[in-house]
Amino acid sequence: MEGDDAAASHPLSKWRRDFSRAFRFYLDRSTPHTTGRWLGTAVVAVIYVLRVYFVHGFYIVSYGLGIYLLNLLIGFLSPLVDPELEVSDGPALPTRGSDEFKPFVRRLPEFKFWYSITKAFCVAFVMTFFSMFDVPVFWPILLCYWIVLCFLTMKRQIVHMIKYKYVPFNIGKKVGAVFYLLVH
Repeated sequence: MEGDDAAASHPLSKWRRDFSRAFRFYLDRSTPHTTGRWLGTAVVAVIYVLRVYFVHGFYIVSYGLGIYLLNLLIGFLSPLVDPELEVSDGPALPTRGSDEFKPFVRRLPEFKFWYSITKAFCVAFVMTFFSMFDVPVFWPILLCYWIVLCFLTMKRQIVHMIKYKYVPFNIGKKVGAVFYLLVH
């Protein structure tokens, strides 16, 4: 009996291992294609929004998705080492103008941020096919509460960014380099 269970689970575990390896291979190949990855996620998000709009339900799932996405965004905008909480020997944010430049290291890297958002939309989409997740609720209250929560959370994050003088984006550097090459 036990030998039969091991023989029956062996092809399943082999298929799972092969699928996992192939999935990881294509995920690794997508790493340098940032724009394509985010466009794909935008398509998945639009499909989810259309599904919720046409079904007229699953507002609790959407609210939970919104809270999760806000949490991911805060992780993406936060430094790896919070100068308010810990002192570290590794790279830290400069707090004075005379401090040495240290690159901004995110708590949640861009690839993990993208992957988590994409998985979240896929899981939420699948949840819309099960009626047990369609809890009747007055959705405008959830929307207002989420907007207030988003506003307060982002305000706190922006104040933190101003206090410790860091910008989690490097958009200006690329434009500056191009401008420098055009002028000289």
